[in-house]
Amino acid sequence: MRRRICRNAGVIHFFAVGQMSQPPTPPSCSECASKSQAPGGSAPAQSSSRMWRSSTGKMRIDTPSASIISSPADQKTILLDHLKKVAMVIPMPPTSGATPSGSAKMPAAPAPAPPMQIQDLGKSLIEGHEVEGKRYVLPAAQKPQAPPMPKMPPLPQMPKVPQMSQPSQPQTSQLPKAPPLPKAPQPTVAEVWTSVKLKTPVLTKVTSALGSQTTYCKPTSTDEPHPSLFEIPPGYKLKSS
Repeated sequence: MRRRICRNAGVIHFFAVGQMSQPPTPPSCSECASKSQAPGGSAPAQSSSRMWRSSTGKMRIDTPSASIISSPADQKTILLDHLKKVAMVIPMPPTSGATPSGSAKMPAAPAPAPPMQIQDLGKSLIEGHEVEGKRYVLPAAQKPQAPPMPKMPPLPQMPKVPQMSQPSQPQTSQLPKAPPLPKAPQPTVAEVWTSVKLKTPVLTKVTSALGSQTTYCKPTSTDEPHPSLFEIPPGYKLKSS
């Protein structure tokens, strides 16, 4: 569940946030390796990352050029760009759906997003770690259909003209082939296997229209991470989100 902050990062970071919103869990550190496959059969891309989590629920995902730090208690996420030495703080949306008193309510969306399906995959063993799996299926959003065109009134019938006989001619051209039917939108499917003991993801497989990505995270430590890991490093410029 580590992530490059690009392309498929959004999908897996979504599940990382879900892990962080849960009650406090044991601290841990994991080394992660990912393999991404773009659609079309191109060569897979390899990447590595590291993931820390504190006993208070804070989480940090490191890649060679960027980091994501999430703090549910502070309701904020910090994005670090190590190449430009820039930090960006993004507020987390409140978990409660209640609307503050006196505030205006937003109008309801015309069409709700398709609900996510969650399937329990049971328990298994991965590299000696007891894990429990879940499959998340997010259907692709359907494109809105155009309203039907108004019907035109029937035209008056014209008198029939007698047909003149013509010599038959050989057919030299064929009718054009009908265009292929559009493919159905591909859903996003994520299979997450979480350590029963550490409550951290060990194996994650994500398949979507962007391709597929498989990530394996090997737990390396259960020590409490240093608090400075979840803070903006000295010398980084704060950029507005």
